[in-house]
Amino acid sequence: MKEIVIVIGDRMGKGQKVAAGIESVAGCRAVVVPGMAADMKLGDVMQKENADLGISFCGSGGAGALTAKNKYGYEVRFGMRSPEEGETAIAEGCKVLGFGFMDTEELGRRVAQAYLKKQGNC
Repeated sequence: MKEIVIVIGDRMGKGQKVAAGIESVAGCRAVVVPGMAADMKLGDVMQKENADLGISFCGSGGAGALTAKNKYGYEVRFGMRSPEEGETAIAEGCKVLGFGFMDTEELGRRVAQAYLKKQGNC
């Protein structure tokens, strides 16, 4: 099974809890973009890491996601506030998920599981 790479870009330089949730799922690796305004670098790091999925966090959940869409053409959904919205976006084919600030292990775990399910790996 191919390792699933999920990049996290958080406006406030966080994302470690989401990363822990992602990495609790077998076969998944998280890459946290360091520093403030990391959400704006999300698409660039996704390209560098050949990532399967990206998660952007900021107040609206849109800035980093839309930047990634505009620069690289990724399918995005933003303005999300729950793990369920992320699971739905993945099921519908989105590659970048934009959330308000939600640095939780549960979100990371559920996003990773939803991606694996969509790929038929679980």
